[in-house]
Amino acid sequence: MLHGGKAVSRRPTSERQLSYWRMASIAESLHDAVGDSGAAVWLLRNRLRGWNEPVQDAVVDVRWALAEARRAHPGVPIVLVGHSMGARAALRVAGTYGVAAICALAPWIEPREPVRQLAGRSVLIAHGDRDRWTMPSASFDYADRARRIADEVGRFEVRGVGHTMLRRSADWTAMVCAFVAEAVGAATRHPAIDVAMRPPAPDGLRTPLPAEW
Repeated sequence: MLHGGKAVSRRPTSERQLSYWRMASIAESLHDAVGDSGAAVWLLRNRLRGWNEPVQDAVVDVRWALAEARRAHPGVPIVLVGHSMGARAALRVAGTYGVAAICALAPWIEPREPVRQLAGRSVLIAHGDRDRWTMPSASFDYADRARRIADEVGRFEVRGVGHTMLRRSADWTAMVCAFVAEAVGAATRHPAIDVAMRPPAPDGLRTPLPAEW
């Protein structure tokens, strides 16, 4: 689980920040959903709030966390769930050994964001159509490019919702739990995710996020 941040900031992160707290809430629900299957849920707290080009501190931190996960649980599939900056970091490191699936929530996508690292992975993106912090059009274009590379790509459009995931929070959380539960073998594929993954672009990349799961 990877929280959001800022483009540039050398300030340390805090558990009191909304970006961290929101992912902590989803992580707790995810643990309830998959914990009995033996899956471990880890929430990474970044050292710094910023992405910070050219160092890309968020990527450095998640690579460290992936190495720790492989050491603690060798040979098991890893699923990355990230919001905003955390989603960008998750997508960037998707090609790392052990990563099987990525769930990107309101991802921060820049022009020419790479997609080749998604080969062989399952990717699910969800983006509020009223998000003004990260652009839904950018995640749509990214998903369209990624579909030519990844094993499968789906994208939900969350109608009437902005960036923080506070509105319709239960639906965001249920989607994450359903996607991860399938990816770790704790559940079969949820019908709503099947719908998002199946249709060809462009309709399949604007699937409305259901209001009930």
